[in-house]
Amino acid sequence: MKAFGVTDNKIDSFVEFDKTKETATGRDLLVKIEGISINPVDIATRKNIADKLSEPKILGYDGYGVVEETGSEVENFKIGDKVFFAGDYTRDGSNQEYEIIDERIVAHAPKETSIEKSVAMPLVTLTASELLFEKLNINPAVDNRNKTILIINGAGGVGSIATQLAHLAGLRVIATASTPEKVDWVKDLGADLVVNHHQDLINQVHDLGIENVDYIIGLSDNDPHWKEIVELIKPFGTFATITNLRESQIADLKSKSVNFAWEWMFTKAKFKLDSMSDQGAYLEKLADGLDSGMIHSTVTKVFHGFNLENIKKATELVEGGHMMGKVVVKA
Repeated sequence: MKAFGVTDNKIDSFVEFDKTKETATGRDLLVKIEGISINPVDIATRKNIADKLSEPKILGYDGYGVVEETGSEVENFKIGDKVFFAGDYTRDGSNQEYEIIDERIVAHAPKETSIEKSVAMPLVTLTASELLFEKLNINPAVDNRNKTILIINGAGGVGSIATQLAHLAGLRVIATASTPEKVDWVKDLGADLVVNHHQDLINQVHDLGIENVDYIIGLSDNDPHWKEIVELIKPFGTFATITNLRESQIADLKSKSVNFAWEWMFTKAKFKLDSMSDQGAYLEKLADGLDSGMIHSTVTKVFHGFNLENIKKATELVEGGHMMGKVVVKA
């Protein structure tokens, strides 16, 4: 079968190569890939390759396709099912014709929503869901109108779905966006208020009549905003992030007894935790939400043709760092 991988940390190292198609065993599915989406983790993983690889590494952490084969222990899927998923960081990704994946982190694809709109959503939705409902411990079943969340990088991939989910959970949502187009984007997705992350966040939030916020999620480089985060978070509030802290010190949050949490969507699958099945459940809800119109896909760019050229072009677009929403490559 055909696969696409990288051999070093440069984007020009993308190559097409032949790979033996694997067989599904245990709880695994063999999925014929029909669509993928590019995420910042693809770029970060490639850039962290230190030396020339002897075999290409297959990236790709969003996938959509058809189940071609099931392992003997598979319970929830059958051959012919259309599925979508975000994948397992410890295994080959979706940049290949066929992918092996554990059924517990897979869901039935939306029935009424296109491939491109569907495949844009798994990784960012899982990340946003775990941030909001596990790391911030937000309960969407209660009245959250007196709670405020600040989403830094609200127009990005994760921010675009986090804004929607926080809005649906009833919170007052402040999202950051830096251009008129992005301001309109986050407002359409449910942001109640918008501030510009290229300007002083403290003054902007205070000008909105808000002294402190209950929750902050950092979806971009935290260091430029660290003093603002420390100032704006409420005592006993929660700050969670998907990005590293290079210069910022967690101890700065101590005097406010702020809760701090990392979010890495791949943790459950990497350590084969029982809770990895939660990801399949989140994605089943996502499929229903997309089909009902409750959740809006955040795809903004689609490349047609599952080939090396389009994967490189899509990667370059994401790597540029100015994307609004998601980029998809469709077979």
